[in-house]
Amino acid sequence: MVWSICDSLETLQEFHSDILRTHLGKHVSTPYSYLAMSRRSEYFGSAPDPEPVGSKYLFVYPFTKKREWYSLPFEERREMMKEHVRVGQKFPSVTIHTGYSFGLDDYEFVLSFETDQAADFSNLVMELRSSQASRYTAVETPIFTCLAVDPQKMLGLLGP
Repeated sequence: MVWSICDSLETLQEFHSDILRTHLGKHVSTPYSYLAMSRRSEYFGSAPDPEPVGSKYLFVYPFTKKREWYSLPFEERREMMKEHVRVGQKFPSVTIHTGYSFGLDDYEFVLSFETDQAADFSNLVMELRSSQASRYTAVETPIFTCLAVDPQKMLGLLGP
């Protein structure tokens, strides 16, 4: 997986074109592609930090809520999201990056989680399954599990 974070769609397109022109590009295919943008949370007002923290593992998946979620009163949804945050705080080794895909892609969100402890991510997801908000999840697959590798090492893994 190539996880790209940039300020514009033009920069993203140029970056991917640059990759395709390299030795690595000969080995690249794009069976999945997700596009999302950073923005302030409608529930908490805080803006996500799109910068990677450089953890060993990256877990990425698209996410869509059921339509019923949006017909709930805002305060009820906000309380459920507070519960989500409380669960997440039990796993401080896991950093979440929430990307908003409304109108840009087939999904509503792209969630990316970084951690050095894969078990912490698994336990976080397991605990979130029992939260109230999870009843309103429509799609949260496929999940991609990635091990961080710098470009030079990736080229080395491909062989001569």
